Amino acid sequence: MAHKHDPNEKIVFIGDSRVRKKDHSNVVPPDYTAFPGKSEAFIPNFLLKEWMVGVVVLVGFLTLVIAEPAPLGYPADPLNSAFIPMPDWYFLFLYQLLKYPYASGDYIVLGILGLSGLPFISLLLAPFLDTGKERRFYRRPIASSLMLVSLVAVAYLTWVSWNHYEHELEINGQIPEHIEREIKAREAIEKGLPRPVPGREKIAAMVAADDPAFTETMTKAQCIACHGAELEGANGPTLRGIGDVLSKEELVETITNGKANGNMPAFKDNLSTEEIDKIATWLSKQKAEAK
Repeated sequence: MAHKHDPNEKIVFIGDSRVRKKDHSNVVPPDYTAFPGKSEAFIPNFLLKEWMVGVVVLVGFLTLVIAEPAPLGYPADPLNSAFIPMPDWYFLFLYQLLKYPYASGDYIVLGILGLSGLPFISLLLAPFLDTGKERRFYRRPIASSLMLVSLVAVAYLTWVSWNHYEHELEINGQIPEHIEREIKAREAIEKGLPRPVPGREKIAAMVAADDPAFTETMTKAQCIACHGAELEGANGPTLRGIGDVLSKEELVETITNGKANGNMPAFKDNLSTEEIDKIATWLSKQKAEAK
């Protein structure tokens, strides 16, 4: 309450005792933008938001990977010099980047460590280097430009890598293995045949399948657990045509003492010498022509 027009006069406000004082202890404090010159706390406010964005991006990325899985090709054939290796689609841009002269040859260290590691190091250092208070992308020209250039570079390198791959296939007259598998499977189904198993299209026929060495002795030794009920190969290699690969003496040695660091167990304690000889004799006869 003022009594005169003196600007320096102290103004006294008279309250009404009938109006209760409000309790502001449970009121949510204003956002940081209400305080000029202040910024949001990096930990935990800003970091939590970044993590939530990262989770959304990761879920979207995993959805794309699951929707478009990497195709499984045929078993590796080191003698196939026409095979063109290709990484998964999300690594195509790095694959293409490593083809350039400044990222290979004498500069291989730069290509592997520099061009691949610098972007990740930059992302880790970004919160500490870019400390400006402005958050709108059009007012952060440097950060926005680097992000835009990175996205364009990744998209361009991915496109160039895939285009070059298709060009190589066209020149060599090749069909990608997974597409070739689909074609063969579709043709087999149309003819009423079972789907072909890659790598086992030419499997030798079994010779003397009623021999006691197979029906009794090998059954007793549980050979079919690894080599299949028809020795076509299940959890282990096929034994059809094994006589063209190993002699009887080598078969006896393998059955007796095992092989491949225990992948093929030793049966010297489970089978007698006569039983091992019977199995080796029968296996050495497996020299039929391929189907």
